[in-house]
Amino acid sequence: MALTRFRSFIQKSAAMTLIFMGATAMAEPKHGIAMYGEPALPADYSALPYANPDAPKGGRIATGNNGGFDSLNPFVRKGKVPWQLRFFAYESLMGRNRDEPFALYGLLAETIETGPNREWVEFTLRPEAKFWDGTPVTVEDVIWSYETLGTEGHPRYHGFWNKIETIEQTGEHSVRMTFNVEDRELALIAGLRPILKKAQWDGMDINDSTLQQVPMGTSPYMVTDFEANRYVVLTRNPDYWGKDVPFRKGTHNFDEIRIEFFGDAGVLNEAFKAGEISFLREFNAEKWETNYDFPRAQSGDVVKSEFTHEKPSGMTGLVMNTRRAPLDDIRVREALLQAFNFEFINDTITGGRQPRITSYFSNSVLGMDHGRAKGKVAEFLEPYAASLPEGAIEGYSLPVADGTTRNRANIVKAAGLLSDAGFTIEDGVLKNQEGEPLEFNIVLRQGDTETQTVVDIYKEALDRLGVTVQIDVLDGPQYTERTNAYDFDLAWFRRGLSLSPGNEQYLYWGSEYADRESARNWMGVKSPAIDGLIDTMLTSESQEDFIAATKALDRTLMAGRYVIPFWNYAVGRIAHIKEMRYPKKTPIYGEGYWMTPETWWYEE
Repeated sequence: MALTRFRSFIQKSAAMTLIFMGATAMAEPKHGIAMYGEPALPADYSALPYANPDAPKGGRIATGNNGGFDSLNPFVRKGKVPWQLRFFAYESLMGRNRDEPFALYGLLAETIETGPNREWVEFTLRPEAKFWDGTPVTVEDVIWSYETLGTEGHPRYHGFWNKIETIEQTGEHSVRMTFNVEDRELALIAGLRPILKKAQWDGMDINDSTLQQVPMGTSPYMVTDFEANRYVVLTRNPDYWGKDVPFRKGTHNFDEIRIEFFGDAGVLNEAFKAGEISFLREFNAEKWETNYDFPRAQSGDVVKSEFTHEKPSGMTGLVMNTRRAPLDDIRVREALLQAFNFEFINDTITGGRQPRITSYFSNSVLGMDHGRAKGKVAEFLEPYAASLPEGAIEGYSLPVADGTTRNRANIVKAAGLLSDAGFTIEDGVLKNQEGEPLEFNIVLRQGDTETQTVVDIYKEALDRLGVTVQIDVLDGPQYTERTNAYDFDLAWFRRGLSLSPGNEQYLYWGSEYADRESARNWMGVKSPAIDGLIDTMLTSESQEDFIAATKALDRTLMAGRYVIPFWNYAVGRIAHIKEMRYPKKTPIYGEGYWMTPETWWYEE
């Protein structure tokens, strides 16, 4: 995969005299901020580099979701909400440029200023910023939003709020946050929290909102119609306050986006073929090659487009819940990895067209190097050497199968590891020393037929080992309930990662979140090494240290054998109606909601 633009950005930044201290030395209001060095776009930039400022406005499109919804409030834990609302219907003080590793530019806020060491951050609001009802966004709304979401909202907002020492109004349109910990990223995170209208919730608890109470936003799209579990309509606001803000030029071009809901992926696919859906993301390379020959595609009414990216693979696969024995034994986890016949499964499902995820940050400059740790990576790992899992320092690679159906050599290795862990075969059943059979339940989401096929093949291998497997295929609410309570042995799992990993790493694998219900540390890992390496990553003052700390973290996570990885989605694939057009330039983060449909437009 090409990493030219990302490396060019790093090299350009390295040549700057103040590359690593430029942001921390910020002493005056600026139009943007970057995690390291200066933001790439100048103060007088006219539009994002991957947007077409001349894109026409108009047209209506429809997209599809699996399952249903019973809430339109994406800021509380209660209810199932269409995922698009958080991104399409609400705005924050700053907006993220997806063509840089981590840089923000003014949106609701016109400028940003930080202390010498980013111990505080101050935002100055745009006087013209308004909610959907035409009322101005005030500092009071900002302070209320941060405090309410940080204390009463969804848990995803609580961690940041706990790191704020004070939040106060410093002028008619300005607000300052002072932090109680040393963390360079907090100034950027502060710019990305949603801003809601305080007056809407006077005398009410935001957690008690009904389906009819849609939180008031400021974005180009408003919720204008819906029917529970059927559809939601987002309409472009003709009086949107920010249409002339550079960050918004050429974005949000469709007059209407309709979100339709279907029982499963199969029904959604048929709806797309019939023309009820305007575009569809395809994640399976084999289906991309073979399943898009239906009449509307043959006639040219449907077009196939591909997009490359330079972001990390993230982790997709089956996560193992180490809170439960015997998955707390690394030998058992390694045995389950050995038994997973990736080469055969990949050939069966994707025609062998998609490469395997080899680490959490694979496919990027942040991914671990194979072989023994060297240089700063080894230096960062050394303090934890006694507690690190085997392979973190020496080097770890996933098992490779021979590609045959039975995968004999790796099954033998798996059996040996299970024997070492105290399990023996009795009457074809693997049992522990107390005579209890080795049993696992695997939790999957209803409608994910591809993962179900993967697990069905995997189950056959585990059956040969004498392991009893129960597969629980659950609807959306049941799946969420089970995974929030960590009521599973293995579960389908996805964590997307960026070129600028930060505080979210604590949420994903930090010890503090291992036993907290509804948190994102599904594997239940508690590791001083992982916690410490995240600290090192977040407090790095040079790009070199940041990359090395991330590589060290990557090695530690992989050596812990917490997830059975699937394949990498290295190419974005979208089939869409011919009237949907997109800019020539793709950002380094590739295709996502920040591109489709944000920067697309409708043209006959």
